[in-house]
Amino acid sequence: MSEDKVLLFAQLCAGSAAANTLKNFVLSSPVEGDTLKIKGTLRKYSKDTVVQLEYFCTEGRVRQENISIDSVSDVVYEKCKTFSRCDLNDTGGTASLMRSKKGKVSLIKHGRIGSGETVEAEGHKVKNYILNGSEEFLYHLGISDKNGRVHDKKQSKFRQINRFLEYVGDMLKYLPKEGTVKVADLCCGKSYLSFAVYYYLTIVCSRSVSMDCMDLKASVMEYCSDIAGRCGFDNMTFAAGDVTKYSPDLKPHLVISLHACDVATDIVLERAVALGAEVILATPCCHRQLSRELNCESLKFVSRNSVLKSKMCDALTDSLRVLRLEADGYAADAVELIDPEDTPKNVLIRAHKNKKLSYGNRKAEEYKAAYRFLTGKDAAPLLGERQA
Repeated sequence: MSEDKVLLFAQLCAGSAAANTLKNFVLSSPVEGDTLKIKGTLRKYSKDTVVQLEYFCTEGRVRQENISIDSVSDVVYEKCKTFSRCDLNDTGGTASLMRSKKGKVSLIKHGRIGSGETVEAEGHKVKNYILNGSEEFLYHLGISDKNGRVHDKKQSKFRQINRFLEYVGDMLKYLPKEGTVKVADLCCGKSYLSFAVYYYLTIVCSRSVSMDCMDLKASVMEYCSDIAGRCGFDNMTFAAGDVTKYSPDLKPHLVISLHACDVATDIVLERAVALGAEVILATPCCHRQLSRELNCESLKFVSRNSVLKSKMCDALTDSLRVLRLEADGYAADAVELIDPEDTPKNVLIRAHKNKKLSYGNRKAEEYKAAYRFLTGKDAAPLLGERQA
C-alpha cells in the first residue's frame, strides 16, 4: 500500500509536468545520502520542455540534471524512496507525500492537479561569457566547430578560459592606461590562454598588445605560431626555450601561466618578479616538491596519510607562493578559478605591484619561518635579497 502511494505521487508529478501546470516539486528531509533536497521545475530549451532537477547537497554544492517529461514518473518514484517529505505544487492543486519514522506513508492531495493555468516554463539561463565560441582561434584550437558551437568535451576548457579572462578584466586597472601592453605567457603549452588574452585585450578592450609566448616544446610553438598567423594575431611571438632565460627588451606588464607543472610555476613567478611585471596571474598544476621535502614532526598526523598529505601540500605550497610574492612587494592572494568539478586544478594565484605595501620584510621573515617549519631547512634567498 505504501508503494502505491509513492507511485501515485510520482504519477501526479508527471501529469502536472505533462499538462504544463507544474510550479515545482520538492523532495526534502533525506533518509540517507548526502543530498539534502531535490527541486524539480519546468525549463524550456529551444523547442523542448524538460524538468530540471536541482540537487542541493552537503557543503553548499548544487548540481543540475534535466529529465524528459516522459521520465518524470519513474525518476520521482525512485527518488522519493530516499526522502521522508515530498511536496508537489501545481497551479490547480497540491499534493504531499510523508513518511513517518516508523515507515508509515501518507498522501494528502488538494485541488485538481493538472487542470489549472499553464505555467510559462523558464528559458534556459545562458551565462554571458566574454567569448561566445565563434572566435576563430577557438576553432583552430579544437574547442569549437566552424559554426561556433563549443564541443561537448571542451565545455569545461571553454568555461575555464572565460573565467580567466574575467580575472584579467579585474586586473586591467593595474596595467598601463595608454600605449602598448606587454604580455608574457610562460610555460604556455598549447597557448589556450595566450590566444584568449590577446583577443580579449586587442578586440574586446581595443588595446595595443605585444605578446611573447614561451615553452620548451618547439613543435607546439610552431603549431601555435601557425594559428596566430591564420587569425591575424601579428603581435604574438612563440619561442621554444627555457623561461629562466626569458629576457625581453621591454619588461612585461602582465605575466600569465596556466598549469605549469610543479616547480615550473615557481620558476614562472620568480621570472615575473625579476622582470618587474605589474600583474601576475598563474594557475598551478601539481605540487610535488613540498611533498618530497616535507619534514615536520607537528604535521605527521596528517602526512602519514598519503591522500591527506597531498591535499595539505597543495594548500601549503600555494600559501608559500603567495607569501613570497608579498615579500617582493606584491598584493597577492589565491582564488578559485573554476568549479572543482571541471578540474581539480582550480586555484589561481593573482598578484599586482603595490608600492604602498610596507610589510615586505615582515612577510619575508614569515615566509622563511614557514619554510623552515615545514622542511627543517632554510629557504633559498628571496629575489630582493639576491639583488641587494
